[in-house]
Amino acid sequence: MDLKELFANIKNLVDKEVTVEGWIKNHRDQKTFGFIDFSDGTCQEHLQIVYDEKLDNFNAITKLLIGCAIKVTGIIRKSSGKQDYEMQALKIELLGDCAKDYPLQAKGRPTREFLREIAYLRPRTNLFQAVFRVRSIAAYAIHKYFQERGYVYFHAPLITASDCEGAGEMFQVTTIPLDKIKGEVDYSKDFFGKMTNLTVSGQLEAETFAMAYKKTYTFGPTFRAENSNTKTHASEFWMIEPEIAFCDLEGDMDIMEDMLKYVVKYVLENALSEIAFFDNFVEKGLKDKLEKLINSKFVRIDHEEVIKILKEAKVDWEFTPEYGEDIAKEHEKYITEYFNGPVFIKNWPKDIKAFYMKQNPDGKTVAAVDLEVPGAGELMGGSQREENYDKLISRMTELGMDPKSLDWYLNLRRYGGCVHSGFGMGFERLIIYLTGVDNIRDVIPYPRTPGNCDY
Repeated sequence: MDLKELFANIKNLVDKEVTVEGWIKNHRDQKTFGFIDFSDGTCQEHLQIVYDEKLDNFNAITKLLIGCAIKVTGIIRKSSGKQDYEMQALKIELLGDCAKDYPLQAKGRPTREFLREIAYLRPRTNLFQAVFRVRSIAAYAIHKYFQERGYVYFHAPLITASDCEGAGEMFQVTTIPLDKIKGEVDYSKDFFGKMTNLTVSGQLEAETFAMAYKKTYTFGPTFRAENSNTKTHASEFWMIEPEIAFCDLEGDMDIMEDMLKYVVKYVLENALSEIAFFDNFVEKGLKDKLEKLINSKFVRIDHEEVIKILKEAKVDWEFTPEYGEDIAKEHEKYITEYFNGPVFIKNWPKDIKAFYMKQNPDGKTVAAVDLEVPGAGELMGGSQREENYDKLISRMTELGMDPKSLDWYLNLRRYGGCVHSGFGMGFERLIIYLTGVDNIRDVIPYPRTPGNCDY
């Protein structure tokens, strides 16, 4: 029986015999009895197993080390200790021995930095059991949200010849022997006959499906060759990117708010033990923060008004807020505290946003939006997409982009185009927000960052 099932039915199992399989998390052996802290990974809770010298293999059991895989048959009893229930062992069988140099010992709490060095073992710790279970639950909630609302799940290509963001920070894909390249590269001889890269976003391709299915979404890995070593940047990360036809910026914000509240609520309801663990050991007040978000009405305010508020604030800014420019982390923090909740900042300066965003009538701004949430800053970004063919051509030319390289994307405007919008949310940033674990390296199983590609 899995521990998840056992604890869900624990009251009905008292005085009954059950069998469990899992691993030893801690072991305290005495002269005539012993205690095993047992987990099988199916839930956050551990089961205390009590054994005594009545067992035939008592001496062998006392020598079992932390990390061993075991099979235990026993009777569930009410406990007189800290835990409510425990198991009185009738039989303990060793299924897989564990070496003495096993690095996850009970004494001392290993640092997160140390655990990154043994990432293949860190899911066995209490912290990372909780982190990656919440990651799994949140991923399911995202799919559930979109599937229940008629969205088509679209698998965006990972290898692409397009640079969605126009930033150029892409990993190149090639079969050309790099050690034999001399002079200019002839990409016609490469595998795809042209320069190709790992995708930074599935948005442009997703728009093609939105023009066929009305509502679509991607949820997959994306890649950025950005030499950044901050807590919130990784070279490989997962993105959720919905695209919706016949939807303007206001409708886009409606969906962003509704989806986020749905996912947070689902996690709160289905990861009770994990959220309690984070609240106790990682971020005090986490549960209250998440519940407050669910019950908040998200503020919607123009970028220009945000800058005005920041300029009028009596704060000694490290980075002075300016009209026409991006805002810094300190500004994001201030603005969510100012409104005491999540804030949609919309209608951003055109010159600092991507080419595909809808140009507003003022000629200075675009119909773009960022969602700022308390304690995390920017969590999502979206926009109404430019549906006007001529304006899109003009903007690409203005940015030095070759329209011919995206003729298929431009043709969407010629072949039954319409008002449409979408947004993107970095999945790891969501997990950081849900868990309070503040480093992206600790919310993705095997982080890929500059200088690090182990496993």
